[in-house]
Amino acid sequence: MFSKFVMIAMLASSVLWPSASTAEEGKTFDQSTVLEDATAFFGEGAEGIGEVIKKAFSDLGEPNAYIRGTEASGALGIGARYGNGTLVAASGASREVHWTGPSIGFDAGGNVSKVFTLVYNLPGIDAIFQRFPAVDGSIYVVGGISANYHQSENIVLAPIRLGAGLRTGINVGYMKYTRKKTWNPF
Repeated sequence: MFSKFVMIAMLASSVLWPSASTAEEGKTFDQSTVLEDATAFFGEGAEGIGEVIKKAFSDLGEPNAYIRGTEASGALGIGARYGNGTLVAASGASREVHWTGPSIGFDAGGNVSKVFTLVYNLPGIDAIFQRFPAVDGSIYVVGGISANYHQSENIVLAPIRLGAGLRTGINVGYMKYTRKKTWNPF
């Protein structure tokens, strides 16, 4: 009886959450689709987003997933970032994700942002749940756009942030992606 329950649970989980071998199937998003989705997410007035996305496509090619979300961060030498959103894979799979991350550096202020993260080489939708080393530099005086790259093994993230606040500086840290929201930035 127990083994039948385990088999049913495994079957259900493979239907609800695709495995690494079936999640991505080699599909990617083309540049026009990403530009359209990012413009809809950020709003028509978000000038400069197109140039940032074109640069990421020039550097890294076509992503096989992206994350749409929001975040808040602040620092005074030592900082923290908290966010949540939805990971959308080119295969059609999607999943809620949360992220946190500590930072240290010459960085002061705070900001809130809409974040559109291009995800490259994601072997399966659950592969996002790990730490990604990060170096971040930003200047927000009322509002601004920032982008950078984070990499762990072969997976590359390109978060594009459109935010408001008062913040300037550079820092190092990491971003940890999780299934559940947490207030612990470590």
